[in-house]
Amino acid sequence: MPYSSNLTDSEWFILEPLLHQILPVKKRTRPPNRTKREILDGIFYQLKNGCNWEDLPKDLPPYSTVYWYYKQWRSEGVIEELMSVLHSQVRAQVKKNRSGLR
Repeated sequence: MPYSSNLTDSEWFILEPLLHQILPVKKRTRPPNRTKREILDGIFYQLKNGCNWEDLPKDLPPYSTVYWYYKQWRSEGVIEELMSVLHSQVRAQVKKNRSGLR
């Protein structure tokens, strides 16, 4: 079931390569059960709706998994770095300068 907080395909097309660049390389012991997109959909759902992590809908990844990734990415600066890169890209797209003129 899609939620309004879910990433669209075009949004994921922008975010996926950035995540590969920003996320720290970790030793993999087993393949992940959930995709990064599913994890982000869970994080965005919680942030948009302000619900308790435990109240995430059952069709999203388990709340413990989503919250674990959120805590890890927040402490490693992934979320801030992602926002910074996206902000820079948007400013470049609109050719923003100090005078506000193009």
